[in-house]
Order: sequence, then C-alpha cells, then structure tokens
Amino acid sequence: MKSPLPALALSMTLLLPLGGCVVAAVGTAGAVGITAAQDKTMGQALDDANVSNQIKAKLISENSEKFAEVDVEVANGLVLLSGRVNFPEDRVKAEGIAWSAALTKDVANEIKIEPPGGFIANVSDEVITGRVRARLIGSKTVKSLNFNIETYDGVVYLMGTARSAKELKKAAEEASVVSGVKQVVSYVRLLEPEVRATEPELQGQPTSYQNVPDTSYGSDAELIGANY
Repeated sequence: MKSPLPALALSMTLLLPLGGCVVAAVGTAGAVGITAAQDKTMGQALDDANVSNQIKAKLISENSEKFAEVDVEVANGLVLLSGRVNFPEDRVKAEGIAWSAALTKDVANEIKIEPPGGFIANVSDEVITGRVRARLIGSKTVKSLNFNIETYDGVVYLMGTARSAKELKKAAEEASVVSGVKQVVSYVRLLEPEVRATEPELQGQPTSYQNVPDTSYGSDAELIGANY
C-alpha cells in the first residue's frame, strides 16, 4: 500500500513491480523501458500499463475517498484488486470498474471489507513488498522482473509469469520466509507447457459422456489464487 489517492502522479519508475496502489498511474513509456528484461512483449507491457491507468483513473473519478485504500496491479491482462473498503457494495463497484477497462482479461478481487488501516499499516505492507522483491532479486533461480508483488495486511500476492512450476514454487518460498509475511497467494501464469500423458487412440465412433454444458463453474465464479 502507498499514500492516499489524491497524490496521483505520473512516473516511469513506478512501473517497477513493487506494488500497484491506486495512488499512482504509470506512464506507458516506462512499460517499454523494462520489456526487454521481462518475458513479455512490448505490446503486452503497454496493454498492462494502459489497463492499470484506466482503472486507477476511474476509481479516482468515482470516489477518491471511498477507494483510497484499494490497490491495482495488472499483469498479462489479469487485474488484481487488493486493499480495503468499508462496504460490500464498494467492493463490487471496484470490480465492475476493473472489468470496464477494454483490455481486462480477468479480475482477481482480493479487496477486504474493513475500516481504514492507516499510515502505519500501509507502510508495513510496503516494507514487506520491498523485502520480498529483494529476495527474488537475490535468488539465482528466479527471474525477478517477471514477478509483480503486492502486499496487503501481510498477505503477499504474486503475479506475472514463471518459466516453470519449479520457479514459481521457489519464488513463493522466498516470499514466505520474509518477516511479517502471513501467506503467499499466487496469480502467476506458467510459461512452461503442461506435460500431459499421451491419450490412447479411440477405436470407432467417439462416445459422448456429457450431453449438456457443465454449469458447475459458472461465468460469475470468482477467480481464486493458489495459496503457498
């Protein structure tokens, strides 16, 4: 978490994935600057920066006081909302605003219904984010620039891309040992293709095992991160 919403500033340096508070909108030029070091294209970096800017601006326009402690982080079209609001309807409203951005692919709504946390709580989360970032940078097996980090009330959220499940596990382990971390939640996308067993060839006509669409996972189901 960073300072309150009214301190909106355009800054290229804020693109560095040390957190994504609503307080700051990131210039798209900054997105281009570090693309070469990340496993993402220039276009993807620009898209993420644009989505982030749109959502932050809309939250500010809607109610800068109500959404003062809502954080926005975007990676590969996935929008992570974290932080706190006073009422359930504010949480729903923030998610609706996140979905309104043209290039939003999915939304992970981790906003809590709680009273304001105050300056000390926000600073504590920023300190944890910085320590987690430092551990990822110091790891020999984790490509730290591929990971976005957001912290709320001691819960660390990892986003971005991992080259393999092994790298993701290592990143989560590095984050988990940082002082003050209560939990690590991953919304990281794996670049390594999933290895699947070879399916046997079917003889004759294929058999239908399901004649109606599966409704057990509806379109309104909430995106859940993996816990470590």
